[in-house]
Amino acid sequence: MNTSIRGTRRQGAARDTLPRIIAGRFVRWLALLLLAGTLTACSAARLAYNQAPALTYWWLDGHVDFNNGQSEAARQGIDTFFDWHRNEALPEYVELLRAWQSMALEDLDADRVCAQFDVIRNQLDAAAGRAVPPLARLAQTLTPSQLDHQRRHQSKSNRGFERDFLLGDETQRLRKRLTTAIDRSERIYGRLSTEQRELVRDWLQRSPWDPARTLAERQRRQADLLQTVSDIQARPDQAEALVAAHIRRIGQSPNAGYQEYSRSLAQHGCAQFAALHNSTTVQQRERALRTLKGYEEDLSSLANRR
Repeated sequence: MNTSIRGTRRQGAARDTLPRIIAGRFVRWLALLLLAGTLTACSAARLAYNQAPALTYWWLDGHVDFNNGQSEAARQGIDTFFDWHRNEALPEYVELLRAWQSMALEDLDADRVCAQFDVIRNQLDAAAGRAVPPLARLAQTLTPSQLDHQRRHQSKSNRGFERDFLLGDETQRLRKRLTTAIDRSERIYGRLSTEQRELVRDWLQRSPWDPARTLAERQRRQADLLQTVSDIQARPDQAEALVAAHIRRIGQSPNAGYQEYSRSLAQHGCAQFAALHNSTTVQQRERALRTLKGYEEDLSSLANRR
């Protein structure tokens, strides 16, 4: 739904955090794709979802470089997760999409938009809980060389973040964010008018998002991940509890003030989406309705394929 929320949450998300990879990485990506309308065609949702177990495995392998003994267990854990997700989570997404179709034709306010993100957050928390046992088992088997591989991956990811959001002057950075935001909005509503583009620009300029602060939180989460793996290997009998605690610290940063900062980002994003949605024409809302209906049909088909 919201371009700003999607961008800020993605920017602040723990993209390099192992306990979120199976439970959250693809599921969050899929859910936010549905919210942001970034799939170019409804059939792409089916293709992406059916490939998700393999893609999740290779994404995770890129972080830690599995050895032969770990690969089979990882594949089994991923397959088990997606079996559960297809049977239990997708039907809930279908119901959510049906609710959004009625909302697509109405004016919205920020509170109503944020309420939908709370629903998504609860669903992702449930998914994360399903991934705790396999991730706890995986953490116990990671070697020093694999943790070094993860550190290098984190460093590379952070350099990419800095390149995208901290380098160049403010005008360049705003232009890039604006291009991304408009593209995502137009995938829902079709072409935005000049006035709507200026509206998006204005909201982005007033956003409380601070890339330096977001980067610092990313780095905290990355260090927390590595420390959590170390703690698990020292106390394997507490592995699941330690993974669960790490996941909670992703959602609720221990850094002073970060929770308030995160809330301000979400509130701004909700208000931005409501303002843009309320500016749309009947034709744009009807296009959004058709898009959501297509996603509903795709996910219904996926959920019914046992």
